[in-house]
Amino acid sequence: MREARLGKPLGPAGTDKAVSGVALLLPGGGPTGLGRPSPVPALAVRPLAARLAKAGRPEGLTAHVVHYRCRGWNGAAAHPARDASWALEEVVRRYGDVPVALVGTGMGARAALHAAGHPAVNSVLAIAPWLPDPRRDDGEPDPVKQLIGRQVLLVHGTNDERVDPEISYRYAERAKKVNRDTCRFEVHSDGHTLHQHRSEVWALAADFMLGSLFTRNFARPVKDALAAPPPLGLRMPLASGFGRSLRY
Repeated sequence: MREARLGKPLGPAGTDKAVSGVALLLPGGGPTGLGRPSPVPALAVRPLAARLAKAGRPEGLTAHVVHYRCRGWNGAAAHPARDASWALEEVVRRYGDVPVALVGTGMGARAALHAAGHPAVNSVLAIAPWLPDPRRDDGEPDPVKQLIGRQVLLVHGTNDERVDPEISYRYAERAKKVNRDTCRFEVHSDGHTLHQHRSEVWALAADFMLGSLFTRNFARPVKDALAAPPPLGLRMPLASGFGRSLRY
């Protein structure tokens, strides 16, 4: 099987400015498939990687897109989660002891949540996470104990027809029981790609990442979501226009 790799760095890597934090972007994929991954998911998350790198440039943030070995999750093999763990080791090798934010979409969000137990991980952002439904799928629900000590944010469109948003709510509910620093935002009327409210989702991603990696103050909605008990903190609506007053 081909090797996983990191995409070209976006940010201060390769310049005189020191790298003080890393965002690893984990693209989507499918349930199965050992063939070469399509380039489309990686290309789809690159603009978000660039947005995060730009927002975190003053603090020395570098972003990388992870390129998987194969296109599918593939059951217990969980190839993308293993590739995420490899990518974390590679970040440590390249940059040393710097905090890392895992940012995943779809299947990549599931990989990010799985790999969160690595010591370098500071925070996890799961966008429209593709998670198994314990009520229908065989096997145990995905674990949550690896999220202890991390700041975790999930965001999901309420009109997602590809992945039931209630599954991510139930996952967040379990995660909140072991890790208080967990919240979840709902993007009302938006679908799986969150295309209608992309600017708000990207602003939310930047705010959460900068607040968790570099201890900037979170925007008030993020702060409230992290502090609120379920279900409020796990069904926080992402307001239209979020981020317009923030400088990223």
